[in-house]
Amino acid sequence: MRRVLRYLVMLLGAVVFAAALGTLVPRPLWPAARAEGEGTRHILVLRNPIHTDIAIPVDDDVRRRFAFLADAGLPTDAAEARYLIFGWGGRAFYLETPTWSQLKAMPVLKALTLDAAVMHVDVAGAILEPHPDVAGFDIDEEHFSALLDYMAAGFRQGPGGPVPIENAGYSTYDRFYEANGHFNALVGCNTWTAAALRTAGIRTGLWNPLPVSLGWSLSLYN
Repeated sequence: MRRVLRYLVMLLGAVVFAAALGTLVPRPLWPAARAEGEGTRHILVLRNPIHTDIAIPVDDDVRRRFAFLADAGLPTDAAEARYLIFGWGGRAFYLETPTWSQLKAMPVLKALTLDAAVMHVDVAGAILEPHPDVAGFDIDEEHFSALLDYMAAGFRQGPGGPVPIENAGYSTYDRFYEANGHFNALVGCNTWTAAALRTAGIRTGLWNPLPVSLGWSLSLYN
């Protein structure tokens, strides 16, 4: 029993060390040179205790790029629509845990081991800034286009385009889609967010499995 406990403590220590190192070591290691006058697009990183999303400002080009969302009934052209919010995560946890009170053992187990991935898209109005759970970043048009490409590449494609998950959503303002990749505890929703942000020219930590570590690295290097 002591040996098992010792191994568990060592494992926990290794995870904590890796998370700390992943926060303190930037990725990329050196900042890219920025031209004067950049930063025409303002994106947001939204977080809760375990998950992060990226909010993209809505305009006509973005609506055209993600026209399949309107085709599925999302009100992307509503007058009050200001952002499309994208998140990637584990299928079981995402679909079966709309609120903390509905937390179940099996989705947690799959999140800690291996699960299929889904994309979640939400239409939002104005988002309050400044806010402790909202971080804003200004990026140029080239990086904004690269970020949209990254978002689009997350959707699994079927014969008719991105594959919606039937009867899956928390409200009339969001939808779930089948996604590329697989979710696990080491490569999860927050590492996906970090990779998306690096595509947009924003530095993150080397490995950010938690919202708090991602937030710290974003503050340190941007």
